[in-house]
Amino acid sequence: MLLSAVPLYATSEQPTIAVTASPNQPPAETDKKATLGNLGKQEVRNTPWSVQTLSPELMTRQQLKSVSDLYRYMPSVQGDGARPQTRGMQGSVVQNSMIDGLNVVSTTDYAAEQFDHIEVLNGLAGSLYGPANPAGLFNFVSKRASDTPQHSITVGAGTGLSHQLAGDFSGPLDSNDRLRYRLNFLDDEGDGYVKGSKVRRQLFSLALDANLTDQTVLETNFSYYHFYDKGLPGKFALGKGLSFPSAPDPKTAHLGQSYAGDDNHTLTAGLHLKHDFDGNWQGEIGVLRQIADRESTAVTNTFTDSHGEYTTTTSSATASRFTINSYMANVNGELDTGWIHHQISTGLRGFVWKNYNPRNGASSTLGSASLDNPQAFAEPDYPDFTDRYHSATASEHAFLLSDNLQFSPQWSLLLAGSESLLSSSNYSKTGSRSSDSANSGFSGSASLTYKPVDPLTLYVTYADSLQQGDTAPATANNAGAILAPYRSRQVEVGSKLAVNKLLLTAALFQIKRPFAYTNASGDYAIDGEQRNRGLELMADGDLTDRLHLFGGMTWLDPRLLDTASTQTDDKQIVGLPRYTASLFAAYDLPMFSGTDIHGGIHYVGRRTTDNQNDGWVGSYTTLDAGAAYKTRLFDTATTFRLDVTNLTNRHYWTNIVPGGLNGYSGAGYASASLGAPRMVQVSMQLNF
Repeated sequence: MLLSAVPLYATSEQPTIAVTASPNQPPAETDKKATLGNLGKQEVRNTPWSVQTLSPELMTRQQLKSVSDLYRYMPSVQGDGARPQTRGMQGSVVQNSMIDGLNVVSTTDYAAEQFDHIEVLNGLAGSLYGPANPAGLFNFVSKRASDTPQHSITVGAGTGLSHQLAGDFSGPLDSNDRLRYRLNFLDDEGDGYVKGSKVRRQLFSLALDANLTDQTVLETNFSYYHFYDKGLPGKFALGKGLSFPSAPDPKTAHLGQSYAGDDNHTLTAGLHLKHDFDGNWQGEIGVLRQIADRESTAVTNTFTDSHGEYTTTTSSATASRFTINSYMANVNGELDTGWIHHQISTGLRGFVWKNYNPRNGASSTLGSASLDNPQAFAEPDYPDFTDRYHSATASEHAFLLSDNLQFSPQWSLLLAGSESLLSSSNYSKTGSRSSDSANSGFSGSASLTYKPVDPLTLYVTYADSLQQGDTAPATANNAGAILAPYRSRQVEVGSKLAVNKLLLTAALFQIKRPFAYTNASGDYAIDGEQRNRGLELMADGDLTDRLHLFGGMTWLDPRLLDTASTQTDDKQIVGLPRYTASLFAAYDLPMFSGTDIHGGIHYVGRRTTDNQNDGWVGSYTTLDAGAAYKTRLFDTATTFRLDVTNLTNRHYWTNIVPGGLNGYSGAGYASASLGAPRMVQVSMQLNF
């Protein structure tokens, strides 16, 4: 057998060690790369998965402030809730979200200004990352240091008389350019869109990159983010047999309470050591530590009749601290065995995640009101959120191996798998273990790719993935019980076509997973199967030299099957629309040099609010618009920006989920949030 480390041919490029910042001219969308688990960086147009990357240019153009805002033009993403997800599958608190490829908590807040770009893999990814919900993978890629000085200051203002000051500084720290930095800071605070409400965002992040040798680079990241909002509308929930009325104006006073909301502090530190052994084999080690402290005092308004009457409650019993230690180690390389070229990747990854709850957390009823006559209620006695007890621990450890076998420039077969250990434990306030679980299992995928011509990629992928079982909620007969791990399965057929600087993608898919919820007997258990079928269409890139597009549409058929009750069998899953469409477009005006106008449209179809499909919430469409003007002011490159979201001030319900704590594993009576009203943001950015 011929064994060689010299590639005969390759359809994609193995990652190399990056020791400088991204180039000043970003790659065309058809040349974009994304990190896919232990495979490392791969060209998006050649991958046998549905992958989208949100570029820094698109993030900057819209002046979006939170990571959740960035998902609005990805039609397969449901990003309005605390846990982002794709293709209508319930997301996890930890398994599906990452910073620079390392697991982080999804149920805290992240500033958009902290990251360079966002990578989203739709559907199952357990073979590449270890056990995970079939909700996709969200990777937030940090801003990296540049090898030349690049500095910017942004001042801005927005709806509610908020003011913003942000800085982004980068460059070398020594004469040899072996040590570089990237510093970001942000102070954005003021009144919210409801009279008397307050919003504050404060960020400090520092990245240091050091070339230890010509083949080795050390990348470090540190960030602190403080997010505060009080007085904005609370959530709304349904009593049994009720439906949501028309959405009220979210600017109406007392739909929330002036003292209620979020006060969250997130501290994250990470390190990556990357080494290029010989130009053909590369290795990487990464570790991350995150502490997310939360003071959640939000209120829930539960409708009690069909005339808009509701009861307002608040709960302080949810986790007030998350900690996570995550790690990864990968080796990637290429070799030939006879006429077959191999791209081999192997590695380890995992995390240990701990929850801490307020020792004296509780729920209380504040009073009753109506949409026609909202009321301000007295502030209850909230607990000391720093007086916590250790309530739960979950850990995952996975060994990963993949081989991309390339038979010719046209045909390749990617085999990937992970063998994993999973454990979880719950604890009482006294420190005794109340329940635990330990399991192991395999997640795998196989992808066949065919490239009849270089711009076109056709593929079919089969994947199955393990995920940790949910814990029964406090309202169930078996409260605290940990269900056995679930196994999800997916089949996906897709195509990707690069036309000049425009990437067009299409994917047909089917995903199945066990469906757990609190049944009619009061037990939290698996009762049926969720089967989601769908079609995704996306466009990303330049239609012309002046017209830039990002967006697409998704058709989704989310079904609950094989349940014990005929009332819920073959019904649409709560909160998921059958049709979603989004498109963002930017046009550089030829008659005004340095000026662009941009806008977007976002459509969400109607959604059901119970497992029996008796109640529904209507569809909605929102429009965004903006403009940017680049000039020189006092011999300094300057950009002025104006953006308006929800241009028509549409009132609508969003983030519709069942009432349980486990996302789509609840009892079936929905809760929802009010969409934000028309919002305006103006800014001036100086680059020097």
